Amino acid sequence: MSNVMTCGQATVALLEDYGIDTAFGIPGVHTIEFYRGLGERSLRHVLTRHEQGAGFMADGYARATGRPAACLLITGPGVTNAATPIAQAYSDSQPMMVVSSHNLRREIGKGWGPFHEVPNQNRITEQMTAFTGTAMTPDDVPELMAQAWSVMMSGRPRPVHIEIPRDVLAEPVTTRWTAVTAVARPGANRDLIQQAAAMLNAATRPVILAGAGASDAAETVRKLADFLGAPVATSFAGKGIYPEDDPLALGATLCLAPVRDFIAKADVVLAVGTELSNVDASNQRLTFGGKLIRIDIDARKMNDLYPAAIAINADAGTALNDLLQALGNEAAASRADSASIMSEVGALRAEAESFGGSRAHEHRAVMETLGASLPDDTIFVGDMTQLAYTANVTFTRRHPRTWLHPAAYATLGFALPAAIGASLGRLGAPVVSIAGDCGFQFTCQEMGVAAELKLPIIQILWNNQALGEIRDAMAGDDIEPVEVTGLNPDFLGLARAYHWHAERAESLDGLAESVAAAAARQGPTLIEVGEGAGEWSH
Repeated sequence: MSNVMTCGQATVALLEDYGIDTAFGIPGVHTIEFYRGLGERSLRHVLTRHEQGAGFMADGYARATGRPAACLLITGPGVTNAATPIAQAYSDSQPMMVVSSHNLRREIGKGWGPFHEVPNQNRITEQMTAFTGTAMTPDDVPELMAQAWSVMMSGRPRPVHIEIPRDVLAEPVTTRWTAVTAVARPGANRDLIQQAAAMLNAATRPVILAGAGASDAAETVRKLADFLGAPVATSFAGKGIYPEDDPLALGATLCLAPVRDFIAKADVVLAVGTELSNVDASNQRLTFGGKLIRIDIDARKMNDLYPAAIAINADAGTALNDLLQALGNEAAASRADSASIMSEVGALRAEAESFGGSRAHEHRAVMETLGASLPDDTIFVGDMTQLAYTANVTFTRRHPRTWLHPAAYATLGFALPAAIGASLGRLGAPVVSIAGDCGFQFTCQEMGVAAELKLPIIQILWNNQALGEIRDAMAGDDIEPVEVTGLNPDFLGLARAYHWHAERAESLDGLAESVAAAAARQGPTLIEVGEGAGEWSH
């Protein structure tokens, strides 16, 4: 490879230097310089079938690994097609390096009508990224990349975007660009850690609330809970950080009023890596009858809806390790009786099993069958579908980053492409995608990617022949359900056209057999499950 590269080539080389090993995108005339010599590079490029798929794949990769992937997007429609998954990643605090082309420098903002023109493209992405910048010369690229990387990796992880005009992409670069070390995540203030330790040691009924920001500190969360005798509830995004079959596990049940009442009785609540979103609490305001300790990388969260008695702006893992050491070696004698607390938690978990609508018993049976048929570390990716809504609360997960769900922005079409990203990020790990018949059709074209790469993804298609959640909401509000059903394709035929194995399961036993066979297969499998059409009860 020549020492002289185009700016597009040098940008890809710089992504590699930052540790980006996977990029998702579709080549276009404006972006061909990114692809010059790409076959000689170590960066793995995944050809998606739509830019929305590229964004969701990068999101799924980040959720499964904790590391960012890149999206390479063409000017205008490429950026706007990817806007929804970028916004989803922003909403759920997932890192993503978005690099796009732009029109010629002399055309930007002029309204002259060149191909793909968006006069102020960065005005679109600045609403859904932590950083956006425009490189007007090749030398701007490494400077913007360093800034974007530090913002993304040292603070709350969210997408960042750099746009490069296509004439800049073609200019020569004669120097080797290198990655700049990101700013370190902040450590915890020692005095605040001591104050938090004293408060927790004096607590009689402490509770821990853990969000996705604590995913990489799961082991420390478990040690803290054991030491304090503190029940642990998680956000949907934090599901699995604490094993949900543990006697102290409340699971992702903040949406349930009895769990919120239980938390309101805690004398100290430790909230770590969570924005305490209304989504997790079923749009209800949480009540803290005791004192609140917050540990979060985002200082803006410390005194929003829930002002903290002690606010620790720090990396979750570092702060929790410091806190565990500061607590000492002996648990406080003032703790409430552990057997009594576990009994309360057990009763709440039993009550949570009734969560869901009229079909929830079917949802639970299907999910339990899937869980029993696959390894404990299987990654499940749920779309916005009733099967996943019930599973958010009732499906037992024991490990972090094994339940991926677009809870906050709540976009349809997430599951399949995010599952592809997760599978590429954790090669060899079993991955199950769960989608309804309507949501699946948002991004079903990405089946081509899974087949092309021979990814062993299992797609569970929950076919209720409707926008089921909207149908039920209309009926519940005395509205005659309208425009909630449409003509579905032959999903098995569609999957086979994309070179997938496809079959329909008619019973729990049949589902278990199909899943076991799919797990042993080299390549993707679609299993259609029809609501009310089979034997879905134990």
